[in-house]
Amino acid sequence: MSEDDEYGTDAVDSGGGAERMFAPLPPPPGRGFATSWWGRAWLQALEDTALDGQQLKKGRRLAREGGVGAVSVRPGRITAVVRDRDGTGHRSDVLLQELGDEAWDRFLDMAVERAGHIAALLDREMPPHLVEDAAGAGVDLLPGIGDLEPECTCGTWDHCPHSGALCYQVAWLLDEDPFVLLLLRGRGERRLLDELQVRSAARAVRGAPEEAAREVYGVPADEAFAAGSILPPLPVPPSVPEEPGLPPSLDTEADPPSGIDPAALEVLAADSAVRAHRMLLEALAPGHGRQPVPAELTPEQDAVRMAADARPEPWIAKRLAEGSSRPRAELGAAVSAWRYGGAAALAVLDEEWDPDADSLARARARLAAAWEEGERPQLRAARARWTVAGADVQLRYDRDGRWWPYRKERGRWVPAGPADDDPASALAGASAEG
Repeated sequence: MSEDDEYGTDAVDSGGGAERMFAPLPPPPGRGFATSWWGRAWLQALEDTALDGQQLKKGRRLAREGGVGAVSVRPGRITAVVRDRDGTGHRSDVLLQELGDEAWDRFLDMAVERAGHIAALLDREMPPHLVEDAAGAGVDLLPGIGDLEPECTCGTWDHCPHSGALCYQVAWLLDEDPFVLLLLRGRGERRLLDELQVRSAARAVRGAPEEAAREVYGVPADEAFAAGSILPPLPVPPSVPEEPGLPPSLDTEADPPSGIDPAALEVLAADSAVRAHRMLLEALAPGHGRQPVPAELTPEQDAVRMAADARPEPWIAKRLAEGSSRPRAELGAAVSAWRYGGAAALAVLDEEWDPDADSLARARARLAAAWEEGERPQLRAARARWTVAGADVQLRYDRDGRWWPYRKERGRWVPAGPADDDPASALAGASAEG
């Protein structure tokens, strides 16, 4: 099947360039007149040009009812017979100014410089940066206000329902193939591709510098913003999976390379899946964009995080303890700290610091105000730690002015709860848990 057969068209020579004939294409129910951004731009030019919106409304109805016959597209003109609801037919034409030879030369030179432009056209796409680059070369591909000039046998000098219906029908054709627009501007697809091939070959012979040959990816922000009024809305994001995906199994018959531990890799893959799922949920939460970027973890902190998240088997816990730079017996306290408050709680576990005079004064004021008279327990202070006399309970004061409860177990101080701004509440939570 040829390309023209696929779209229900025939191509014939009309002297100045190819002519394409499109059979009537009644739209499927519920479909818009244009889904591509360039099809929307075509209709925007029509609606900005027409003086009578009611005439265009009638034209939309005629197009939806299949009133537009076969459409002829040739350089500078589209033509079709459009029938009213009573069956009366009118020949309607819409004219669009052709580009001159000099403008086509600039366009072809620009397209050859960007291999991605040619690839997009062959994929029946017209990316915004192609249009913007063409405009930068002084070539306007898409029509603007007043560029779509109507002619109709009904005698109306402005856009009538017949020319409007024809333009709406052509918007569907443009959606399928942007080469229709280029033909209207004066060059058929075959001629364009032949000229691009000749210029590409000549450019290769000249030995273009590597910088010019390098393809540019993406769209500059100013171009994307300028095209915002005609681009379709972004698709609805897919729903978030209920749980992380399962990592692949690395248990194969082949022996692993030297220094590679498949079981450890499986643990890392499972951890990555859990983290990715959590990060996605956080990114979609309201107000996420206003949250500060979390600090990057050190390898020692990340080892504790993995132990807290994965609840690993003993052999994995041993390796994580080594990665956290702490004895295996002390990993449990670090895991508890991480679960209560992440990296901040881990710092309180590991760090002993001497508050300056101002920080110490604020801490003592908070302690004095936390209990009613006669209810405050007897506290022994040592640096930024206050231990309850006669009890295995302790308060630790961090650099942000928060209080962390600790409890002694088997001769070691271990975290007993999350931080609290009120020392009495923090201590009460530790005592209750104990």
